[in-house]
Amino acid sequence: MGSIIPVVEKKEFLRGFLQHYELKRRECAWLLNYLMSDDELMERVHFVERAASTPKALVISATGVDTVPFSFHKFKHITTDAEKAFHDIRLNQTEDIYIELHFANPKMYPPYLAVLEDNPYLPENEEIAQVHQRLAEDLLDASIKTFRKKDLQTKIDEALDNKDYQRFIELSTELKQLETH
Repeated sequence: MGSIIPVVEKKEFLRGFLQHYELKRRECAWLLNYLMSDDELMERVHFVERAASTPKALVISATGVDTVPFSFHKFKHITTDAEKAFHDIRLNQTEDIYIELHFANPKMYPPYLAVLEDNPYLPENEEIAQVHQRLAEDLLDASIKTFRKKDLQTKIDEALDNKDYQRFIELSTELKQLETH
């Protein structure tokens, strides 16, 4: 997944964030500094909300918020060991990394909002998904009915051309039933 936020902007944000906020665990600052040291890694860094739904996530908290200090998520496996996260990142440098930051008033911190991306792994709202599924099924049913109707009309015309009265009656009855349902 290519990043839409420039690496320079992400680095500036992280530098300012680390100066402005104190993290609950110093290893997190070390991990973020490691990411900033490599432009190719930073290209794969994405700041998102609800990162736990992504394939590979760092969840990092600053002091002053009531959340877990640090967690690393990879395909449903979770650890609070920053060293394991570091080794995974170092060994798998082609994988995207989704970072969720917890700090006081994130929606009031413009540099954060500037680097925040939509999370592509968030499950779609169940209600919306059901509506979309119903609409798709209705469209499919209507398409099948239209196709069946045209097919029957073609076969009725053929029966008339062939003077096949019995076939004409059968197909006409079937067409009537299709139109009333």
